[in-house]
Amino acid sequence: MDKTVLVVRDLANGTEILEALDRAKLDIYVAVWAYLDEYPDWRLVLASPRFDELGLGASFGLIREALESAGIPYEKKPPIVILKMSDKTVRDLRKMYSKWKGVEGRNIGNQLYGEVVSSFLCKRRPFH
Repeated sequence: MDKTVLVVRDLANGTEILEALDRAKLDIYVAVWAYLDEYPDWRLVLASPRFDELGLGASFGLIREALESAGIPYEKKPPIVILKMSDKTVRDLRKMYSKWKGVEGRNIGNQLYGEVVSSFLCKRRPFH
């Protein structure tokens, strides 16, 4: 199956979502556009220790609240996947980019991290 193209509109939407999550102080450690084998399109992959503590349902509830507070309709959000901080993909990304500055919007190409093919980092500050 051919992969869809990640377009500028998706990147801008992801940036808007991350800004809303930052304003809500959700402390996102990893945010990356990734193509996952189990889905037919790009997903915004997020990881945060807070999400690990709360579980998926409550974490998606916080995301919904953050978007509503920012005036972003939930329907406008991109498809989101939340991974645990212990996930191999998250560990690989943090290991690779933890010392880099200015990783926002960086095209990291179609590289394999854990079991995920990633293309663009969209974290707004260096990885923790």
